[in-house]
Amino acid sequence: MPTVAPLDLEGHCIAAVFLGDVPHFAMADGAVHRLDHGHKTVQANDGLLAAFHDPANDRLITGGEDGKVFAVKAGSEATELASSARKWITSVAAGPQGAIAYATGKTAFVRFADGKTREFTHPRSVEGLAFSPKGMRFGVARYNGATLHFPAAEGKPVELEWAGAHTGITFSPDGAFLVTTMQENALHGWKLADGKHMRMTGYPGKVKSLSWSVKGKWLASSGAPAAIVWPFSGKDGPMGKAPLELGTRGNAMVTAVACHPSQDVVAVGYDDGMVMAVRFADAKEVLLRRPGKGAITSMMWDKEERRVAFGSAAGDCGVIDITA
Repeated sequence: MPTVAPLDLEGHCIAAVFLGDVPHFAMADGAVHRLDHGHKTVQANDGLLAAFHDPANDRLITGGEDGKVFAVKAGSEATELASSARKWITSVAAGPQGAIAYATGKTAFVRFADGKTREFTHPRSVEGLAFSPKGMRFGVARYNGATLHFPAAEGKPVELEWAGAHTGITFSPDGAFLVTTMQENALHGWKLADGKHMRMTGYPGKVKSLSWSVKGKWLASSGAPAAIVWPFSGKDGPMGKAPLELGTRGNAMVTAVACHPSQDVVAVGYDDGMVMAVRFADAKEVLLRRPGKGAITSMMWDKEERRVAFGSAAGDCGVIDITA
């Protein structure tokens, strides 16, 4: 059985990440806790609403009720990157060349590494943000679809329409597909080369967690009593193919997923606090953590691929060492 180093915190964990090799836990009150030769804390936002791990710069981008965007790096204080006159920052993302994006209301902003900012206003509220892994392009999840912008160039955005409320957004690692989470119990996708639609339905609950496998061959998702893992290795993605259902438990819902950095394995977190690792090839399961307090809200593997940081809705956080 793997060993768990617990960290019992107050409130809801928005993000559990590794910065450097140090686990950090960003909580809804804006405090970022780290386990670094003891328990240390840095204050970021006054009321945290959104957080995004920026692997290229090894930092956590946060946005909150105070209308500010911060960057937190390992062992350092929180650095303010942007502010929005006390309007809530509801979504953040990080992209290539040190750029970040953040949203408040109907407006998305892109801040470049040199501090210059561009804003993009939409007819309805911006619900989610994501940068493409290729080129300076970012996507906005919105009501009735998604919008793609090219912030470093002038020109019209690309509108991808699909009826309904789209709440989150992600590009595939090769930049070929765009997938959104929806207010209804479904995902929707587009093949960007030709705009073909991909409907991914049948979830009993809302999908709140997505994770791409190494090289983007699979997309793991929450929202069911199993991790629903869609195949994206073909040119048309999951169309006409059934997903894998991994880590099925009849009496619990999957609330968080985190794919392994180099293997076709996914860490699966449930609404009762349990965490399992499951292999895609044969659905073999390994129990990583017994049930605890609160639904698992966030997980991340470390670079050495031997530890998983996790956080829950009840502040039940910690680090699992799978080699112990």
